[in-house]
Amino acid sequence: MFSIGDFAQLGRVSVRMLRHYDALGLLTPAHVDTASGYRYYEAAQLARLNRLLALKDLGFTLQQVGAILDDKISVAELHGMLRLRRAEVAADLVRLASVEARLRVIEKEGLMADVVVKSVPAVRLIELAAPAKSYETEDIGPVIQPLYAELSRRVTEAGLSWSGPAIAYYTPLDGDSVLVHAGAQVVLTDGNSHGFDVVDLPALAEVAAVIHQGPMEDVQGTWQGLAGWIEENGYRPQGMAREVYLNYGEGDPAGWVTELQWQISR
Repeated sequence: MFSIGDFAQLGRVSVRMLRHYDALGLLTPAHVDTASGYRYYEAAQLARLNRLLALKDLGFTLQQVGAILDDKISVAELHGMLRLRRAEVAADLVRLASVEARLRVIEKEGLMADVVVKSVPAVRLIELAAPAKSYETEDIGPVIQPLYAELSRRVTEAGLSWSGPAIAYYTPLDGDSVLVHAGAQVVLTDGNSHGFDVVDLPALAEVAAVIHQGPMEDVQGTWQGLAGWIEENGYRPQGMAREVYLNYGEGDPAGWVTELQWQISR
């Protein structure tokens, strides 16, 4: 099972919203620790969360969403609802894109992730970081994209050479907020950081890693497939995950390649 924080990260929602859905009876935890009150969720519950969010973005009230979910709506029926609502939300391109992205996640449900368990070495990064309101896609995207644009500009300006792929990771702040870290592997001369923050990510003895192909806007399905594999194989996730951009940002987005890494333990 996954802590409420990990489940929120996988579903791209805030912890606050998960608590709200629990209070309304829309998505209750699989287990609540009687001593601590901590909520825990199963990977299979991501399917209900995906449908809940898609229906909410289509403009249904939460009361209507609950009634529809209880009728066990199919993927085909969701697509039908999207077609009916498309004209109504056409002016809101962000909302429409969010619905279609969520539907792509739903279509990938049940697919077995091709996961590799491996160790990863320590890595030194230069990085820029900035806070995001939550791990929701609409909060992360507007933060991480400018960070990497500025990081790339500064690397070029400093005349530095890349020595490996970019790596992003996230650390929790107060409430639902997270600190977004945009990192780059570059060749640094001894004693000269060129004004960058330099961080050393520790080596990890065991991570579950999976390849995501395509833009990061569609990464949720891959993350959720990885979560299902971790749970099915008796592992527990540890800490915040990493995104390693092996081939990203140039050429056809369909060919972009990112490795998702999540530290695991038994």
